[in-house]
Amino acid sequence: MNPLLKQVQDSGVIGAGGAGFPTYVKLDCQVDLILANGAECEPLLYKDQVLMQRWASDLFGGMLLAMKEVGASRGVIGIKKKNTDTLAILEATLPATIELCLMDDVYPAGDEVELVYKATGKRIPAGGLPKDIGVMVNNIESFINVYRASKGIAVTETMVTVHGEVAKPYTAWLPVGISYQEAIDLAGGVTCQDYIVVEGGPMMGSVTDDLSRPITKISSGLLVLPKSNRVARIKLRSEQDLLRIGKASCDQCRMCSSMCPRGLLGYPIQPHLAMRSLQVSGVNNLPDALAAQACSGCNLCTMWSCPEGLDPSRVCGITKRTLRDNNQLQSPAQLQAKTIEVHPLREYRGVPTKRLVRRLELTDYIYTKAEFVEFNALLSAMPSQTANFMKQVSIPLSQHIGKPATAIVNVGDTVKKGQMVGQAAPDALSVAVHASVDGTVVSVGNSIVIERI
Repeated sequence: MNPLLKQVQDSGVIGAGGAGFPTYVKLDCQVDLILANGAECEPLLYKDQVLMQRWASDLFGGMLLAMKEVGASRGVIGIKKKNTDTLAILEATLPATIELCLMDDVYPAGDEVELVYKATGKRIPAGGLPKDIGVMVNNIESFINVYRASKGIAVTETMVTVHGEVAKPYTAWLPVGISYQEAIDLAGGVTCQDYIVVEGGPMMGSVTDDLSRPITKISSGLLVLPKSNRVARIKLRSEQDLLRIGKASCDQCRMCSSMCPRGLLGYPIQPHLAMRSLQVSGVNNLPDALAAQACSGCNLCTMWSCPEGLDPSRVCGITKRTLRDNNQLQSPAQLQAKTIEVHPLREYRGVPTKRLVRRLELTDYIYTKAEFVEFNALLSAMPSQTANFMKQVSIPLSQHIGKPATAIVNVGDTVKKGQMVGQAAPDALSVAVHASVDGTVVSVGNSIVIERI
């Protein structure tokens, strides 16, 4: 492994969002184009704008290092036209080999497939990867972390937006390992009675009721929403209920398929057929069920398209899981054979973010921006009675796709912020993890628990 890849692996750099794919593996290829995803199309999240505005030089540095590593002659940053403040900052110091790809304010502009098509005019092969067409994609924070890794700085914090029904929404670098509850407490606490917490954005995020869970390297947002909100009502449906209602109520209007972003790009995804498969028993539903495999889970069909208020997106996810469990998934070649031309009306079917926000019943929050706040300033604003706030951090050894890191500390060890506490598993897809605070190790298991000094 060459020096940069080793630095990136040992510094624990992964995709700062999504599934957390180890970045050193992405860099181990030869492509023509490096693409930074700064579209940030999930409502209420602002982390990418903060990162581009305040750490543009680190972003450029990481992209240039990546370009040199993979042999790319061009770098592109995908960003929405509406973000004029960010654009002005980027344009002021933009390197000659990096350009901007300006995107409309529609959802899901930040989908990897959408971004690659906008930037290159090419489609990632169905079931394939961007590198198959000479492109490497990463998010903004990951490129910043690549640059920092080259300087010997490990990943110990992640940029997170906390928004919704909280007293003081914010965006900040949070130490890996603090709890969701503590992240919400830093926002002044919850301002309503019955609420849910969404990990990520309102479209693709998932609901959790376990606020003891730790912030990890892939955390991007925590949204506190009333249970009466439309997002909450949809996400709180049980799997049994959504399947039962879908089977009884879907009238096969095809709106979900007509508005599907992946379908409009020609990929073999038709959510209405996945819904139809609910009404057919046994092996007879396989042809319809296979129409779910190319679903990206963007959730537009559920949150926007369906006039009956059904949940085609989760039905597609459940159907894919069943196909996988029964070894019935199609091969990439089979998916590619079913790919058709881009729909001629695709550009007219983008869903404007402002209209989507209204549909999601988030208008009350969208005009309150979660501005960047230094972590120490958030701590200073905590009430005096919370002296034991963030007494411990719990750092999972598995925050990424692949094998967990292997613990290299013992109970009783004193550690410093940035010190490696778990090394990458040998001969495996794995990255290291590091202490996010100074302290003493009090537990070693699936997570390293550190009591702050």
